[in-house]
Amino acid sequence: MKKHLIITCALLMGVFCAASLPQEEHPKPKNLKVLPKNISHDELDKTMKSWSKALGVKCSFCHVSRQDDPKKLDFASDAKPEKDMARSMYKMTMKINKKYFGHEKSHDGQAVLEVSCNTCHRGDKHPAK
Repeated sequence: MKKHLIITCALLMGVFCAASLPQEEHPKPKNLKVLPKNISHDELDKTMKSWSKALGVKCSFCHVSRQDDPKKLDFASDAKPEKDMARSMYKMTMKINKKYFGHEKSHDGQAVLEVSCNTCHRGDKHPAK
């Protein structure tokens, strides 16, 4: 019985210590032009991953390498025209959704119908015309 109590206390202390450690701080995104300036790191990451999947590309399709460390990407840079195209396409889908879709909501508050990158791209960076 004493052994179980010691193990339980040790586990609880480990959980408490892990919870009290400072959470990893992510730098605030820079150069956001169409996404909300106050977007969370998790939401930004989720958005970028969905765009990447919809186009069947990796992050380097829109983002250039950093000059100081070519193994890392410079997410703030506008050097690649694909990044500007992604912004234009995002604005286009938002206009379409606002004008034609999103009026009906499901039980969880999400739009029942809406267009996204995947509507046209379906895993292809240059969808068929």
